[in-house]
Amino acid sequence: MLIRRPTVADAEAIADLHLDVWDEAYADLMAREVLVARRAARAQRIETWRASLADGLWEQWVADDDGRLVGFATAGGGRDEPEPGLPRRELMSLYVRASVYGAGVGPALFDAALGDAAAYLWVLDGNERAIRFYRGRGFAFDGRTTVAPFGRERRMVRPAA
Repeated sequence: MLIRRPTVADAEAIADLHLDVWDEAYADLMAREVLVARRAARAQRIETWRASLADGLWEQWVADDDGRLVGFATAGGGRDEPEPGLPRRELMSLYVRASVYGAGVGPALFDAALGDAAAYLWVLDGNERAIRFYRGRGFAFDGRTTVAPFGRERRMVRPAA
């Protein structure tokens, strides 16, 4: 398993991975119509990934298992408005295929994206697997919530050590 920085050439594979992992992780947490609509917009998702990889605004990593992408992570400067005590680094995404759960892919991507840095993230309410993962790495809920088109998200923060 290789954790590496993706290139624009990886955009289609990452977009497909992104669709697959949402289906796996959120089948019981989101309305089926949301997941179907995301699949229907596959071409747009590919273009979004191409643009994101080309502009380099965020730091991105993929888990490459002998040419097959099995996970990805995105981190960078936080998108939320600055507030006292809120770290400036955000983990925007961390997803792995269900077939590699427990194989160390998630922790490896997490370490590449954040290491020990103070950071925050948003997690879908009810995503207990992710919540346990982040709690195990020092994150705690800070009471902030938001409602996205796909469900309610809760913010978790890991302060500076």
